[in-house]
Amino acid sequence: MLEIVRVPVLSDNYSWLVHDADSGRTLVVDPGEAQPVLDAAAARGWRIDAIWATHWHPDHVGGNAAIKAATGARVTGPEAERGKIDALDDGVGEGDVVSLGGHDARVMTVPGHTAGHIAFHFADDGVIFTGDTLFAMGCGRLFEGDAAQMFANMQRFAALPDATEVYCGHEYTQSNGRFALSVDGGNAALVERMARVDAQRAAGEATVPTTIGAERTTNPFLRAESAEELARLRAGKDAFKG
Repeated sequence: MLEIVRVPVLSDNYSWLVHDADSGRTLVVDPGEAQPVLDAAAARGWRIDAIWATHWHPDHVGGNAAIKAATGARVTGPEAERGKIDALDDGVGEGDVVSLGGHDARVMTVPGHTAGHIAFHFADDGVIFTGDTLFAMGCGRLFEGDAAQMFANMQRFAALPDATEVYCGHEYTQSNGRFALSVDGGNAALVERMARVDAQRAAGEATVPTTIGAERTTNPFLRAESAEELARLRAGKDAFKG
């Protein structure tokens, strides 16, 4: 079993430490800054061997160079964004396999938020790291791509088993849920979920990871039936003030 630890960084980002006890190896996904990640690893007696990046945005790769300097970890990320990712060693793309000990993750290219965005799917472990594509009750902004690309991503995610755990890059669940209620307020599962989310946030608790099953029933972007519908939803969310 993989042990996965949430590391809050910056204002609302999450980096993820992933540890394989059998091999003793540890990686970090999307270290937005170095010190909280290094401290979290040290507190558990782990040494970081690898850094995996889902995309080039500084709040996801800002800790790469310092962690690499401190630990010697190799940095893996999207080859399509090599020129934008600090300290990148190994570029990967669709269908490539990267490993942590005996655990293999397949790379999925999921553009839209950025042109070369990738996700890491540990199919045998039922785990996926989605960066800024699939969020709890939301999806990423379309900075470098379009709704057709993001719709295709959502279709790929929706095809995964319901129990798949989704580790995303931000604590956006409450704001995403408020928008979801504005467009799907008759969804009883969504209403129930938001009550739990509001209670969690009031208590200072994190709301991720989520699961594909939970998103299938409550995420309007994952439930969109066309790229046009997703485009309307994304434009609505971009302007949403609730």
